[in-house]
Amino acid sequence: MAYAASFETLRWDAPQAAGSFARLRDGRLVLIDQTLLPGELSHLVCTTPEEDWDAIKRLAVRGAPAIGIAAAYGVCLGIQPLFAEGKTPAREELLAKVGQTAAYLATSRPTAVNLFWALDRMKARAAAEKNASAADIAAALMEEAQRIHDEDRTLCRRIGRFGAELIRDGDTLLTHCNAGALATADYGTALGVFYAAQEEGKKIRVYADETRPLLQGARLTAWELAARGIDVTLICDSMAAMLMRRKKIDAVFVGADRIAANGDVANKIGTYSVAVSARAHGIPFYVAAPFSTFDLTLSDGGQIPIEERDPEEIRRGFGIQTAPDGVKIYNPAFDVTPAGLISGIVTEKGVITPVTAGRIAQFAQKEQGAAG
Repeated sequence: MAYAASFETLRWDAPQAAGSFARLRDGRLVLIDQTLLPGELSHLVCTTPEEDWDAIKRLAVRGAPAIGIAAAYGVCLGIQPLFAEGKTPAREELLAKVGQTAAYLATSRPTAVNLFWALDRMKARAAAEKNASAADIAAALMEEAQRIHDEDRTLCRRIGRFGAELIRDGDTLLTHCNAGALATADYGTALGVFYAAQEEGKKIRVYADETRPLLQGARLTAWELAARGIDVTLICDSMAAMLMRRKKIDAVFVGADRIAANGDVANKIGTYSVAVSARAHGIPFYVAAPFSTFDLTLSDGGQIPIEERDPEEIRRGFGIQTAPDGVKIYNPAFDVTPAGLISGIVTEKGVITPVTAGRIAQFAQKEQGAAG
């Protein structure tokens, strides 16, 4: 049975019959507003880079792959005004606007490397269109954004198939945060592994950490898995180690926002604690991510920039005050799990194990060969 999501995390809304240039000129970005889930399934319509930036910044769209896709479409939004009312910009004007828009969108969030990877692809595609007209460059950018979107669907399914090989029929699994269809084009990385196992006929159960302070596990992962018909149980973050001690967890699968060259992984805050607990109890801890989430320019996780978010997310989460005014609050959005705690990284090229710089370099060569 092929998995088909009952929702689209994001889409480019434009006349389907039109060519790539018309699709860019007349289109808009439509996103699920994930800040309203699970109570309300509502959509945002972004018609400017500023609206796209805001959606990324406030987590209306989140998850490294989905952020990258949204940013790619954001570049398309940025150049739309150059073609308004029949105007035709000069090639140099268009290229400058692409660079300005990409630089602006890059300031939205610092940790998820897919954001910068997608923006770099868009800039490279524009620059590669030598001697092309502005309209042709615009059409090429629309095609590149759609290619990034379509590639994610394919890569996530490959990740799911490789990861499902690590799961036995009857396993009980743990995940942290949300690395599912809501974080990608439509299938997921860590949750894609669960979906693939389900499609193979394996009976699995999943515990989902609530993932404080913004409760992505409670609001998003539990919602996704329940809609998919997977046996899911929601737990507080502090309960995971106790379940492991009671031998109720067979393996852990999480996503990633950036992976250094040595295999250190930045993921949602609390992931490191889960990995430490898994190692203490002899439980495999796996990361599922596309190769675009690797940042091979960074030798280790200590170089990964960690986003710090508004203290009010903790003081007044969801509008209810739970901490006194004036108390100091530290609110990093991510932590780094050392490679030594990771049993394997599930990619679209296979499972990287052991997780070492040398093994990752081998997979990187394989990736470059495929791209070439």
